[in-house]
Amino acid sequence: MEGGATKTKDLLRFVTCGSVDDGKSTLIGRLLFDSELLSDDQLVQLRADSRNRMVGPEGVDFSLLVDGLMAEREQNITIDVAYRFFETARRRFIVADAPGHEQYTRNMVTGASRADLAVLLVDARKGLSRQTRRHAVIAGLMGIRQIVLAVNKMDLVDYAHARFTEIVDAFTNFAAKAGLPAFVAAPLSGLNGDNVCRRSPRMGWYTGPTFLDALEGAALTPEARGPFRMPVQYVTRGPGDFRGYAGLVSGGQVALGDEIAVSPSGRRSKVARLVTFDGDIPVAATGQSVTICLGDETDVSRGDVLASPGAAPTVSDQFAAKLVWMDDEPLYHGRTYTLRLGTNLVNASITEIRNAVDVDTLEERPAKSVALNDIAVVKVAVDRPVAFDAYGENRDLGGFILIDRMTHRTAGAGLIEHSLRRGENLTWQKFEVDRGRRAALMGHKPAVLWFTGLSGAGKSTIANLVERKLTASGRHCYIIDGDNVRHGLNKDLGFTAADRVENVRRVAEVARLMADAGLIVVVSLISPFIRERNMAREIAGDVDFLEIFVDTPVEVCEARDPKGLYRKARAGAIKNFTGIDAPYERPTAPDLVLRSADRPADELADQVVTELRKRSLV
Repeated sequence: MEGGATKTKDLLRFVTCGSVDDGKSTLIGRLLFDSELLSDDQLVQLRADSRNRMVGPEGVDFSLLVDGLMAEREQNITIDVAYRFFETARRRFIVADAPGHEQYTRNMVTGASRADLAVLLVDARKGLSRQTRRHAVIAGLMGIRQIVLAVNKMDLVDYAHARFTEIVDAFTNFAAKAGLPAFVAAPLSGLNGDNVCRRSPRMGWYTGPTFLDALEGAALTPEARGPFRMPVQYVTRGPGDFRGYAGLVSGGQVALGDEIAVSPSGRRSKVARLVTFDGDIPVAATGQSVTICLGDETDVSRGDVLASPGAAPTVSDQFAAKLVWMDDEPLYHGRTYTLRLGTNLVNASITEIRNAVDVDTLEERPAKSVALNDIAVVKVAVDRPVAFDAYGENRDLGGFILIDRMTHRTAGAGLIEHSLRRGENLTWQKFEVDRGRRAALMGHKPAVLWFTGLSGAGKSTIANLVERKLTASGRHCYIIDGDNVRHGLNKDLGFTAADRVENVRRVAEVARLMADAGLIVVVSLISPFIRERNMAREIAGDVDFLEIFVDTPVEVCEARDPKGLYRKARAGAIKNFTGIDAPYERPTAPDLVLRSADRPADELADQVVTELRKRSLV
C-alpha cells in the first residue's frame, strides 16, 4: 500500500471432505501446483516420489503434496487430517484435508471445527454417496455456512454437462431437506487441472467460477462480536502477589477496568491488568491469548469462564445437543463419560437418546443406542453445573467432546442446542437427619455389596446367606435381586446391551438411596459390563462399595442351569443371553473373588462377612 504499511491478506480456513477416493488430496495438490506455490526442491522430490504411481499429464501424483503418512501412501487413502498453508495474490488459506473413509469420519469433525467453508468432493462417476451426505450434514452441524460442491473426475465421464447437472440437482434436493446453506457447484478434474485454477476449454458449457475463484471469493466467518468469553486454562502465580487467569478469548473483547462475571459461581470483579507475552495491553479480543488479573481476591479455577456480567453464559447441569458418534463401542443411554467443554472436564451421561438421523433420508428414527458415525439428538446430564452457550452463538463454549473413561479415546463430538430447564431449577435439598445419624441408629456402617457373575454362578444363593448371617447378628440389610427388580422398577427393560446399561444404572441409584438410609445393600446382578460396574461404584460415591465377583466357569453354570435358561438360550428361545450370545466382561480388580465351583455357598458367605469385619463395616 503506497505511503503506508502493507495490508495483511485475510485468512480463509476450509475443509475438504467427501467419500473415499473422490480425489480430495489430488485436487488440493493440483491447486498448489497450478498456483505455482511449490519450490524447485519440492517439485524435484514430487517427481521422484511419483514414480510407479497414477500421474497426471505433468508426470506427478498431486496427492503426495497432502498425504503425509506412510500408511496413507500405501493404501491410497487419507487417514489423518492433513493441514496445509498456502497463499495466492488475493488471500491466505489453511486447508484441512479430511479423510473420506467411513472409519475416519471423526477426523472430518476435527477438520470442520474451525472451518469457514467446506469443499465437498463428489466423484462424477459415482454421484452422491452415503458418506458424501454424512459429511454435508456434519458440515452444517459444525456451523459451516458455505459449501463448494466440487464435482471431480469429470474427465472420466467425458466432461458431460448432463452428468454434472444430474449431480447438482440431487445435491440441491438433499441440501434443501437438510437445511444446508447455499452452495457453489463446479465441474473439475483435479488430475488434469480442468477448472481448478484456470477455466477448462473442455467444458465450455460451464460459466461459473473456477475452484480457486470460489475459494478467493468466499466470505469469511465473522469474528465473534458477542459478549466477552474466556474459559480459564490455568491459574498463574508470579513474583510477589501476582495472580492471573490465563486463557484464549473465545468471544467479544475485554478492556482494563471492565467488570466481569465468573461462571458458574456468578462472582464479580474488575479487570486490573491484561498481560501477554509481549507485555501489558489495554484490550484483548477474540482469538488472543491473555492473562487477566482481577482487582480483588476472587475465587477462580481452571474450567471457569470469565464473561460479560450482563450477558453471562448459561449455567446448568443438563442440556440438549446433537452428537456425532466416533467410537466403535456404541453409545448407550445412561453410560458415563468424561465431557470436555472449553477447559472444563466433568463426568457426564446421556439421559435420553431422542432419535438418530438417517443421513440418506434425513428422517429421525427412535434409537436406544448410537453406532459409529451416527448422528443423534440427545439429552446430556453432567455431575455439576457448567457454563456454556448454544453452539450457534459460540463454537468454543457450545461444542464438547465425550471421552471414553476406560480407553481414553474421543468417543463423540457434541453441539449444544439449549439448556434443559429442569437442569436450571433443581437444587439439592438438605435435611437435618443425615446418613451418619441413621447409621448410628443402625449400629453399623452402610455399604453396597455388589455381586456380579454369570447366570447360575450362585450370586443370589450367596447373597441370601450373607443377608441371613448379617441379620442374625443385628445388622440391617436388604437384597436387590436382578430378577426381582424386573418385575417392577425395571419391568420396561429387555436384555439388549442398551437395556442392560440402564438396568444397572437404575439399580445403582436405588442402592445408593438405600445405603443413604443406613442399610447394608446386597445387590445380586449379572451386570456384564465393566463400565457399568464402575458407574455403580461412582454412583455410590462416599458409601463403601465392594465389587464381589462370583467367579464360576460358564460350563459349571450351564451344568447347574437352575432356571433352565442356558438350555433355552442354546435352543435359540432366549436372545442376548450372557455367556452364550452376549458378552460378560470379567472384573479386572474386584474387591473380593468367590469361586463357587470349588467351595460351598455357606463357606463363601462367611468369607464375605469376614471381609466386612476386616473393613470395619460390621
